[in-house]
Amino acid sequence: MEDNKSTMMENEQSQSLNEKNTEVNNDKEDKMDDTKLDSIENKTEEIQTETTNNSEVFSDNNSINDEKEILMKKVKQLEQQLNDINDKYVRLLAEFDNFRKRTKKEKEELIKYAGEDTWKLLLPLLDDFERALKENQNTENIEVVKKGFELIYNKLKHITLKNNITAIDSLHKDFNPDTMEAVAKIPAPSEELKGKVIDELEKAYQLNDKLIRYAKVVVGE
Repeated sequence: MEDNKSTMMENEQSQSLNEKNTEVNNDKEDKMDDTKLDSIENKTEEIQTETTNNSEVFSDNNSINDEKEILMKKVKQLEQQLNDINDKYVRLLAEFDNFRKRTKKEKEELIKYAGEDTWKLLLPLLDDFERALKENQNTENIEVVKKGFELIYNKLKHITLKNNITAIDSLHKDFNPDTMEAVAKIPAPSEELKGKVIDELEKAYQLNDKLIRYAKVVVGE
C-alpha cells in the first residue's frame, strides 16, 4: 500500500512538473509570438510608411508633369498669339503703305488736274471767240459784233455764278482796304466823293466767302 502511495505521489509530482513546464513553454511561446507580432507590425508600418512616401513622391512627380504640360500649352498659345499679331502687323503695314502710295498719287493728280472742271466750262467760250473772230472778218455790221461779245460775256458770267464766284461792287463806295487796293488818288469832283471810289479799274471777286481778288480802284481826296 505504501508503495502504491509513493508511486501515486511521484506521478502527481511528475504531472505537476510537466504542467508547470508546459505553462512555462506556453508563456515562452506567447512571448515569442508577441515579439514576432510586434516585429511584423513594425515591419508593416515601415512598409506602409515607405509606400506612403513613394505615393507622395509619385503624386508630386505627376503634379510637376501636369504643371509642365499646362505651361507648355500656355507657351504654345502665346506663340500662336504672337504669330497672329505679327501677321496682323505685316498686313496693316502693307495696307498703310498701299494707302500712302494711293493717297500720294491722288494728291499729285488732284494738283495736276485741279482746274480740269473749270477749263471744261471755259473751253466753249474759246470756241465762241474763235467763231466770232471768224465771222467778224466777213461782216461790217458793228451791231452783230457787239451782240456776239455780249453773248460771250453773259455765258462767262453764268459760268462764274455757277461756280459761286461773285463780283464785289466798289464804285462810289467808301474805300475799304479789306477788299480794295488804291492804285491812284485824285481830287474828288464833289464833296460827297471824298474818300470814296471814283473809278474801278478791276472788280473784286470772292469764291463763296473767300476773297480771291482785290479791286483796283481810284480814290477821291
